[in-house]
Order: sequence, then C-alpha cells, then structure tokens
Amino acid sequence: MLHGKVLVAQGGGPTAVINQSVAGAVLESRKFRNVDLVYGALHGVRGIVDETFLDLTRETTHNLEMVAQTPASALGSTRDKPDLKYCQEIFKVLQAHGVAYFFYIGGNDSSDTVRIVSEEACRAGYPLRCVHIPKTIDNDLVENDHTPGFPSAARFVAQAFMGANLDNRALPGVYVGVVMGRHAGFLTAAAALGKKFPDDGPHLIYMPERVFDLDRFTAEVKETYDRYGRCVIAVSEGIHDADGVPIVVKLAQAVERDAHGNVQLSGTGALADLLCDEIKARLKIKRVRGDTFGYLQRSFVGCVSDVDQREAREVGEKAVQYAMWGGQDGSVTIQRTGFYSVDYVLKPLQAVAGKTRIMPDDFITPAGTDVTDAFRMYLRPLLGSGLPDVNRLRISSNTVAKILHRD
Repeated sequence: MLHGKVLVAQGGGPTAVINQSVAGAVLESRKFRNVDLVYGALHGVRGIVDETFLDLTRETTHNLEMVAQTPASALGSTRDKPDLKYCQEIFKVLQAHGVAYFFYIGGNDSSDTVRIVSEEACRAGYPLRCVHIPKTIDNDLVENDHTPGFPSAARFVAQAFMGANLDNRALPGVYVGVVMGRHAGFLTAAAALGKKFPDDGPHLIYMPERVFDLDRFTAEVKETYDRYGRCVIAVSEGIHDADGVPIVVKLAQAVERDAHGNVQLSGTGALADLLCDEIKARLKIKRVRGDTFGYLQRSFVGCVSDVDQREAREVGEKAVQYAMWGGQDGSVTIQRTGFYSVDYVLKPLQAVAGKTRIMPDDFITPAGTDVTDAFRMYLRPLLGSGLPDVNRLRISSNTVAKILHRD
C-alpha cells in the first residue's frame, strides 16, 4: 500500500445520492493506517488547482452520515472540463500535498480527468492511485449496468409523470414534459414506470436514440388525442433530426450555449414551449401545456431510491478498497447479477473515460415512441421500495341514468 493523503472530489451535475459516495470513500479511507489525512476538494477540479481543501479527517462520523443522506454535492462541484494542461496543474497540486490516493466522483468527463491525471503520475514516476467513482443521472457511463444518481432521478420522473397524467385526465388536453438527457434517453424512458392503467400517460415517449421528425410527431399526437381525448408526452431534451441537429436549434430563432460550446438544453423551457406552439398551430388544440423538469430531477429531496443510496455508498467504499488492496487505477463499475443484485468491478480508465452509453435497441419499441417490457424489468428494481399507488373511481359501473338529457 502507498503511504500518504487521500483526496476526494465531486464533479459534474449533483445527484440525490452523490454524498453517499463521499461518505463511503471518506469513512473507508479513515480505516487504513497508511492514510495520513483525508481531504475534500471544494468545487471539484477547480478546487484542486486552487488548493481549496477541507480536512475531512476532522469531520465527525455522525455528521458525515447526516450529509450522506442529503442530496446535491456537499463539497460543491464544477463544470470545468480539464484538458492536458489543466490536468498537469492538478497533478502538481496532488504531488505538492503528498496525495497518494485520488478519488473523483463524476460522469464521462470526470472519468477522463482521472485517466489523464493517472497517466501524468505514471509519466513522472510518482506513486499515485487514481480511481473514478461513477455518478450521473443520465445513466450513460459505459461498462455499467446503471450509475448512481440515475435510479433516484428516474424515481422522480416516474412519479412526476404519474401526477401529470392524473392532472391531464382530470382536465384533458396535451401535456409535454421535457426531461434531461442529451444523448441517452434512459431518464426520459423512466416516465413509463408511472403508468398503471392501459390509457395512462405518457402515451408517447421520445428519446435521442431515435430520429425525431416534427411531421410524424404531430401526426402521432393527433392520433393519440383522437383516441383518448388527451395526450401526455415525455420528451428528452436531446431529441434531434436525421442530421443530428437538436430540435430546439431547428425551432428556436436563437439558442444559448454552455462553457463547452454545447447547445444549452437544461435549465431552459425553450423546447417544451416550441413543441407546444407547434401542436397548437398544426392541430388547433387549445389546451396544450408544457413543463421542463430541468434541475428538479437531480437533487429532489424526499424522492430518493433506497437502492440508489446503498449502491452510491458502496461504490465509494469499493473505490477505496480497490485502491488500497488492488494496486491499480481504474473506474468502479456496477454489474448486475441475478434478478437483482450487483457486483462492483474495477475497469480500466481507458475503457470508460470519455465514452457515452445509450439505450439498447431492445429497450425501445419498433415505433420508437414507447419502451419495452425489457426496460421496465431493468428499471423497476432500481427505483427502490414504496412507490406511490394511484386509483380511480369506478365510473363505468356507477354511472347514474340521465333524466333530462336522454341519449
């Protein structure tokens, strides 16, 4: 085992369970005698280069456990996407502080950062264990059955559409809910788990794994509306045309871009508004409403999967164990076994870093507007226990005969 300090950091979008991973990594690290101190970097890699560290060796176990139960990133996060020069600065700081173990919790970009830092340490001959701890509500990390953060966000989406469907049934019309997911539709697809009765919404689900055609979309909305007298639609923010152009770009006169030059999809209601405008204009339906879930699904308090909490804690613990006893860098991955149990396997950083996973074809119906039973079986155990139930009045059997208005 290496002797020195441990540094833990969080990157990318917060989740409902990312602090479980911090607690898992910190508390597990404090068990080892070869660890001098356990540091936490404030605001991810930006905090590392700025040397804004917390000494988590001094934090009480009780408070760490309380923080673990709290959504969002307790250490703060960053959207910085380090290049080689940036990672060289990270390495210099780690070296100066005598860090022997670097644990970075995050998604695709975070795994790539860990890879570059690991390579810099090898090139310099500096003894440093670098382990990536998975996290992303998009569920788009390769080599993983699923990623911590996704199950809780999926639970929120399923419950939100359950409520939206009830609202839409009471006051019929068209409802459009836009869900996060630039390249992968896992989170949008989770809306299907809120259905109970055959005519429940979402009636249509649009994911970025399939090409989106506006003419076909409005035709499908009309067909559904004519059949049920209403239509509930789940849409991924990343839907695009046959050329890969985001639909929000095609419909909007002006779009915002983030720090990486990507079209700003989250935190704006543009896509929902634009799709609603198209439905109103083309189909002449008056009651059309749209919502953008935006950041709500990431760290919603009181809507957390107990399965997600447990696994987020365990990937943090396993990262430390692999670093201490395995003697190699890598990314902790979740592998499903049996009907529902998991193993944690350390994969090479090169196998995970910078890659994007999308929904497999057998999770999406041939029409491309719904999910299959295979997806439902995949997602259901991740949502955890105690999903709310909804019921209906027995309208068809309890209807009272009319007196003044006879048919």
